[in-house]
Amino acid sequence: MITNNLPEYNLLTILGPTASGKTTFAANTAFALQGEIISADSRQVYRDMNIGTGKDLCEYIVHGETIKTHLIDIVNAGYQYNVYEFQRDFVTAFNDISNRGLFPILCGGTGLYLETALQGYRMQEVPENLYLREKLSNKTLVELESILKTYKLLHNSTDIDTTKRAIRAIEIAEYYQNNPQKEKATYPSLHPVIVGLDICREERRRRITQRLLQRLHEGLVDEVRQLLNKGISEESLIYYGLEYKYVTLYLTNILTYEQMVAKLEIAIHQFAKRQMTWFRGMERRGITIHWIDATEPLEEKLNKLGLLFKQSTK
Repeated sequence: MITNNLPEYNLLTILGPTASGKTTFAANTAFALQGEIISADSRQVYRDMNIGTGKDLCEYIVHGETIKTHLIDIVNAGYQYNVYEFQRDFVTAFNDISNRGLFPILCGGTGLYLETALQGYRMQEVPENLYLREKLSNKTLVELESILKTYKLLHNSTDIDTTKRAIRAIEIAEYYQNNPQKEKATYPSLHPVIVGLDICREERRRRITQRLLQRLHEGLVDEVRQLLNKGISEESLIYYGLEYKYVTLYLTNILTYEQMVAKLEIAIHQFAKRQMTWFRGMERRGITIHWIDATEPLEEKLNKLGLLFKQSTK
């Protein structure tokens, strides 16, 4: 049993790798806490990108009530939303929910977004570095990933599966290394409880494969085709990675359908592994994550969350 009488806390964070069931858990928790959800997903911000980003909007309906969400469908496809904008929009949503006497629930799997929100790092928009881009332009993705690992500051390694994303990540890391910005900004005082949904590798792989096949059946290819028909460039869709990258490569006759499915499945498995690596890194950087078995029944997970709140307030 969860109560919304949580004086010690003003934010619940639910994180986990792809296919761990975050959305269903967060929606049901929001219903119990009289809360609203702030999405921490770097691709669900885009309109008309529904199947490929796994928005699963029907899961936000709990007992006939639609749970309100924030930072979903806020910019047009083709735009390149960034962590600076996310942090700004998170603060706006957090203050709005709190000021209305409701409970904010931050939910997602984009590690950089989650950690930036929770730690309140002072972020700035990072300008283009044309010299650096030219210098890196002939590097392979593997070479770029190796370069990115040399930087000590936070960088978004979870979503990187194209050279353009990797170059942008290096550009950001390089900027912050030369322009230190890790002091706290004027930021809301957060007292979060952070819950992670843990799922074993075998079950995670099974769910990922099943969900990919389901999304293909639901019209993933048609969704990407419609984006191309609306004038979204191939380059932009490939930049978004994963489903949008590989389906675009299929629609432009670079991959066969079978190649597209096989490569995409491997890429999603690799993505989930990188997510878990990021979350473990968060723990090493001092963020306490309370892990709950993702495969347990919903009621059991809710009960464990309720016990966690009670234990933490003693």
